[in-house]
Amino acid sequence: MLELRDISFEVQEEKSQKEIIHHLDLKIGDGEFVVITGPNGGGKSTLARLIAGIEKPTAGAILFDGKDITEKSITERANLGISFAFQQPVRFKGVQVLDLIRLAVKEQVSAAEACKYLSEVGLCAKDYINREVNASLSGGELKRIEIATVLARASRLSVFDEPEAGIDLWSFQNLIQVFERIRENTKGSIMIISHQERILNIADRIVVIADGRVTRQGAGNEVLPEILGTASAVGGCEYFR
Repeated sequence: MLELRDISFEVQEEKSQKEIIHHLDLKIGDGEFVVITGPNGGGKSTLARLIAGIEKPTAGAILFDGKDITEKSITERANLGISFAFQQPVRFKGVQVLDLIRLAVKEQVSAAEACKYLSEVGLCAKDYINREVNASLSGGELKRIEIATVLARASRLSVFDEPEAGIDLWSFQNLIQVFERIRENTKGSIMIISHQERILNIADRIVVIADGRVTRQGAGNEVLPEILGTASAVGGCEYFR
């Protein structure tokens, strides 16, 4: 499905170029649940933004179903079936939650139909469906609404950048069930950037990225014990952060 070939990404830093991603290769197959983890600053979120089309690589190619999408915009990639959920969801003054869900589905779905997606992420639909996506919503509420739009979109590849960030305990406890429903209902692939052991624990494959490179990858039940052992050796969960 998705293939990254020899991807590099540089940014201008003062008077020199800093390479964030270094000649990285990665594949995500149909129906696969992949979790990307590793130390902060290693390039995980940058990788997600490259896949979504928010950033463009300085070298290499990104293929989706064998077709080169390296130069395609975030909108073009969304139309091909790639969804992206931000670590910090965007606020849209004047746009209601119902509008967002209808945009995701690309149909004039009824309020009742839209409400089922909010219920999936633990929100009382009648309290949110007509709310504006603005500063009156908390970060956790915004995160759950954004996940609801990804559910509604039923994309072939759903990319989540630290979906657990800023959400309440109830939401975190139900995130795993939400991700499993996305995979079951859409038959699509899921890629999650996460430090959380409970999310890592349900991955088909774990990919560890550090210093812009893939340093380890494999079946979740094989890689997770190694990660936890490394984390313990270097001072607990700080390895992941």
